[in-house]
Amino acid sequence: MIRKSSASLAAVAMLASVSGTAAGGRALECYEPIHRPALYDTVYEDVMLSPGGQVVDYDAPIYGTYQGVEQIAPPRVTYETVPAVTRTVYHTVKVDDGGYAWEWRVIHGRKVLCKVWRKARYARVAETVVVQPERVRRVVLPAEYEAVAHEVLVRPQQVR
Repeated sequence: MIRKSSASLAAVAMLASVSGTAAGGRALECYEPIHRPALYDTVYEDVMLSPGGQVVDYDAPIYGTYQGVEQIAPPRVTYETVPAVTRTVYHTVKVDDGGYAWEWRVIHGRKVLCKVWRKARYARVAETVVVQPERVRRVVLPAEYEAVAHEVLVRPQQVR
């Protein structure tokens, strides 16, 4: 068998060198795949099926929850400003005293300087009056509470 394969190897090498030379190149190495069937044999040996040791079984821990009320903000004191209370009051005020005044008038087509009586003039004036002054008020805010769920260990992890 070895002689047949070496002869066929030489023939393939020769064909490869001829075709490579004909193409203008030179073959450096040539290989031919050879199929060899697998070899089997019966062997007797000890094989470990499972490693030695002990089996440990774990029971997971059990957790529960409980509702509790917790303070989330302490009591606080703040101060707020209350604006003043005002009201609008109207007064009648004398704007001009009146009395005698001189003025030019046209009488019968002639310009004449005359002394005339004028009445006093009055006007209504608005005034804003403070009824209650601005003040600072103390405001007490109570503490704030909230229901919170807490996680509690009921039974720890157990090893058997």
